[in-house]
Amino acid sequence: MAIKTGSYLLIDIDNEFSRAFVKHYINTNDAAKKDIIIAGANTQKLVKMMFDELVKDYCYCDIENEISISELASYLHEHHNVQGVLFNQTDYLLADDTQRFIYNSLHEKRYIISQTNHGYDINPINEECHSNHLSCDTDIAQTAQELTELAVPEYEK
Repeated sequence: MAIKTGSYLLIDIDNEFSRAFVKHYINTNDAAKKDIIIAGANTQKLVKMMFDELVKDYCYCDIENEISISELASYLHEHHNVQGVLFNQTDYLLADDTQRFIYNSLHEKRYIISQTNHGYDINPINEECHSNHLSCDTDIAQTAQELTELAVPEYEK
Protein backbone atom coordinates (compact mmCIF):
# COMPACT_ATOMS: atom_id res chain seq x y z
CA MET A 1 0.00 0.00 0.00
CA ALA A 2 1.20 3.54 -0.69
CA ILE A 3 0.49 6.43 1.63
CA LYS A 4 -0.95 9.68 0.32
CA THR A 5 1.12 12.80 -0.24
CA GLY A 6 1.67 14.85 2.89
CA SER A 7 3.69 15.15 6.07
CA TYR A 8 4.21 11.98 8.09
CA LEU A 9 5.86 11.45 11.45
CA LEU A 10 8.32 8.56 11.50
CA ILE A 11 9.02 7.17 14.97
CA ASP A 12 12.72 6.36 15.07
CA ILE A 13 13.79 3.57 17.39
CA ASP A 14 16.06 1.70 14.95
CA ASN A 15 17.92 4.44 13.08
CA GLU A 16 19.40 2.09 10.48
CA PHE A 17 15.90 0.95 9.55
CA SER A 18 14.60 4.54 9.51
CA ARG A 19 17.45 5.79 7.28
CA ALA A 20 17.07 2.90 4.83
CA PHE A 21 13.29 3.32 4.68
CA VAL A 22 13.45 7.09 4.10
CA LYS A 23 16.07 6.70 1.36
CA HIS A 24 13.86 4.10 -0.35
CA TYR A 25 10.76 6.24 0.15
CA ILE A 26 12.40 9.30 -1.43
CA ASN A 27 13.80 7.28 -4.34
CA THR A 28 10.45 5.68 -5.18
CA ASN A 29 8.20 8.72 -4.70
CA ASP A 30 8.08 12.30 -5.82
CA ALA A 31 10.39 13.67 -3.11
CA ALA A 32 9.15 17.24 -3.64
CA LYS A 33 5.69 16.19 -2.50
CA LYS A 34 6.78 14.10 0.47
CA ASP A 35 7.67 15.42 3.89
CA ILE A 36 8.93 13.17 6.65
CA ILE A 37 9.35 14.45 10.18
CA ILE A 38 11.33 12.07 12.35
CA ALA A 39 11.19 11.77 16.14
CA GLY A 40 13.37 9.73 18.45
CA ALA A 41 15.94 9.82 21.21
CA ASN A 42 19.15 9.69 19.14
CA THR A 43 19.40 13.38 18.24
CA GLN A 44 22.78 13.01 16.55
CA LYS A 45 21.40 10.50 14.03
CA LEU A 46 18.22 12.56 13.51
CA VAL A 47 20.20 15.75 12.81
CA LYS A 48 22.38 13.84 10.35
CA MET A 49 19.28 12.65 8.48
CA MET A 50 18.07 16.25 8.27
CA PHE A 51 21.43 17.54 7.02
CA ASP A 52 21.48 14.71 4.48
CA GLU A 53 18.11 16.11 3.32
CA LEU A 54 16.31 12.86 4.03
CA VAL A 55 13.76 14.40 6.40
CA LYS A 56 12.03 17.76 6.58
CA ASP A 57 12.40 18.15 10.35
CA TYR A 58 13.40 16.21 13.43
CA CYS A 59 12.28 16.25 17.04
CA TYR A 60 13.94 14.82 20.09
CA CYS A 61 11.48 12.54 21.83
CA ASP A 62 11.88 9.93 24.52
CA ILE A 63 9.24 7.58 23.13
CA GLU A 64 8.79 5.93 26.54
CA ASN A 65 8.15 9.21 28.38
CA GLU A 66 4.60 10.55 28.31
CA ILE A 67 5.71 14.15 28.98
CA SER A 68 8.16 14.00 26.07
CA ILE A 69 5.42 12.60 23.79
CA SER A 70 3.04 15.35 24.90
CA GLU A 71 5.66 17.99 24.06
CA LEU A 72 6.18 16.33 20.67
CA ALA A 73 2.43 16.42 20.02
CA SER A 74 2.29 20.13 20.86
CA TYR A 75 5.28 20.91 18.64
CA LEU A 76 3.79 18.99 15.71
CA HIS A 77 0.38 20.60 16.24
CA GLU A 78 1.98 24.05 16.11
CA HIS A 79 4.53 23.56 13.29
CA HIS A 80 3.40 20.70 11.03
CA ASN A 81 0.21 19.26 9.63
CA VAL A 82 0.95 15.58 10.17
CA GLN A 83 -1.16 13.24 8.02
CA GLY A 84 -0.21 10.09 9.93
CA VAL A 85 2.46 8.28 11.94
CA LEU A 86 4.81 5.59 10.63
CA PHE A 87 6.25 2.79 12.80
CA ASN A 88 8.79 0.07 12.13
CA GLN A 89 6.70 -3.11 12.34
CA THR A 90 9.15 -4.81 14.70
CA ASP A 91 9.16 -1.88 17.13
CA TYR A 92 5.38 -1.62 17.09
CA LEU A 93 4.77 -5.32 17.61
CA LEU A 94 7.37 -5.64 20.39
CA ALA A 95 5.90 -2.72 22.37
CA ASP A 96 4.28 -3.54 25.70
CA ASP A 97 0.69 -2.45 26.46
CA THR A 98 1.72 0.94 27.89
CA GLN A 99 3.94 1.75 24.92
CA ARG A 100 1.30 0.53 22.46
CA PHE A 101 -1.25 2.85 24.12
CA ILE A 102 1.14 5.77 23.55
CA TYR A 103 1.71 4.74 19.92
CA ASN A 104 -2.03 4.49 19.32
CA SER A 105 -2.52 7.94 20.84
CA LEU A 106 -0.16 9.80 18.49
CA HIS A 107 -2.51 10.13 15.53
CA GLU A 108 -5.75 8.77 14.16
CA LYS A 109 -3.91 7.41 11.11
CA ARG A 110 -1.06 5.07 11.96
CA TYR A 111 0.92 2.80 9.64
CA ILE A 112 3.31 -0.12 10.06
CA ILE A 113 6.33 -0.34 7.79
CA SER A 114 7.75 -3.78 7.08
CA GLN A 115 10.79 -4.55 4.98
CA THR A 116 10.29 -7.02 2.13
CA ASN A 117 12.51 -8.53 -0.54
CA HIS A 118 11.28 -5.83 -2.93
CA GLY A 119 11.41 -2.79 -0.64
CA TYR A 120 8.91 -1.86 2.03
CA ASP A 121 5.22 -2.45 2.69
CA ILE A 122 3.15 0.16 4.48
CA ASN A 123 -0.08 -1.02 6.05
CA PRO A 124 -2.62 0.77 8.23
CA ILE A 125 -2.85 -0.11 11.90
CA ASN A 126 -6.37 -1.20 12.73
CA GLU A 127 -6.11 -0.96 16.51
CA GLU A 128 -8.27 1.60 18.28
CA CYS A 129 -6.97 5.18 18.25
CA HIS A 130 -6.92 7.11 21.55
CA SER A 131 -7.48 10.85 21.19
CA ASN A 132 -5.79 12.59 24.12
CA HIS A 133 -2.98 14.98 25.11
CA LEU A 134 -0.50 12.74 23.24
CA SER A 135 -2.27 13.20 19.89
CA CYS A 136 -0.70 15.51 17.33
CA ASP A 137 -3.79 15.70 15.11
CA THR A 138 -6.29 17.14 17.58
CA ASP A 139 -6.91 20.41 19.36
CA ILE A 140 -5.96 18.69 22.61
CA ALA A 141 -2.28 19.08 21.68
CA GLN A 142 -2.34 22.81 22.25
CA THR A 143 0.49 25.18 21.67
CA ALA A 144 2.15 27.20 24.41
CA GLN A 145 0.46 30.36 23.06
CA GLU A 146 -2.98 28.73 23.21
CA LEU A 147 -2.35 27.57 26.77
CA THR A 148 -1.23 31.06 27.80
CA GLU A 149 -4.41 32.54 26.37
CA LEU A 150 -6.47 30.03 28.35
CA ALA A 151 -4.65 30.98 31.55
CA VAL A 152 -5.45 34.71 31.30
CA PRO A 153 -8.71 35.52 33.11
CA GLU A 154 -11.46 36.87 30.85
CA TYR A 155 -11.56 40.25 32.61
CA GLU A 156 -7.84 40.84 31.82
CA LYS A 157 -8.26 40.32 28.07
